[in-house]
Amino acid sequence: MNLTDALAACAADTETFLAERLAIEGAPARLLDAMAHGALDGGKRLRPFLVRASAEVFGVAHVDSLAAGAALEMVHCYSLVHDDLPDMDNDEMRRGKPTVWKAFDPALAILAGDALLTEAFGVLADPVVHADPAVRAELIGVLAASAGALGMVGGQVADIEGETTPLDEAGIIAMQRRKTGALIRAGVEMGAILGRADAAQRGALVRYGEAAGLAFQLADDILDVTATSADLGKTAGKDVAQNKSTIVARRGVDGAREMLAVAVEDGIEALSSFRAEADMLRALIAHFAERKS
Repeated sequence: MNLTDALAACAADTETFLAERLAIEGAPARLLDAMAHGALDGGKRLRPFLVRASAEVFGVAHVDSLAAGAALEMVHCYSLVHDDLPDMDNDEMRRGKPTVWKAFDPALAILAGDALLTEAFGVLADPVVHADPAVRAELIGVLAASAGALGMVGGQVADIEGETTPLDEAGIIAMQRRKTGALIRAGVEMGAILGRADAAQRGALVRYGEAAGLAFQLADDILDVTATSADLGKTAGKDVAQNKSTIVARRGVDGAREMLAVAVEDGIEALSSFRAEADMLRALIAHFAERKS
């Protein structure tokens, strides 16, 4: 299966899992509608794919990595719902449709994000993820660390503060490693956990995840100034409008593309101890550099 087909298959599987999991009996209907609006019918599902592709390196069947990948996607979706709020990025479009706060209201968007985050850990605690409770606990620990104050949330704080106190290049990379890179790295590491990788294998995949996270964010920053809102399915040009600290702002598009190429090389090099079983991961980081949306 080529990368395009593999991504589509993972996205379809993830969509089905999320739709079933978010049909929570007894929960307020409007809350469920807002959760579904933020989590379903859109998105590339790259993070679940990272879980799938890294687990597949160790022979884990797709069905056995699906739940963990979906849990990671719930955390990602919650972060987008909150990022779009008026007091954060104040975005009105996401995935080609109104953001959750715009379609409903800011208060419900906050609660929908809270519910998605909470449900993610409920999924990881479920034996459907893995029969061994020690494996489930390890997955929970990795995701919690990646999503919290030392990971995505801490990175978001640095991103906001960078609007008024510009970050230097090292600060931008550190911020992006948390804000965007942490969940990408978590996806690869969660796959390694499911595959019972040894310390060396897990370390190599974490290094790949760090490079992939940087590549993804650099590509995102480049697209923000080179693509249209229609192409992106979200508001283009907002980094400049909000005075965001980015590598593009410091080095320009060409400089950011040079750094992106190095990140891709670093990610592929990190996989040098693996053979053809890691080819999908190699293709994915190259795809990050080439994507148009």
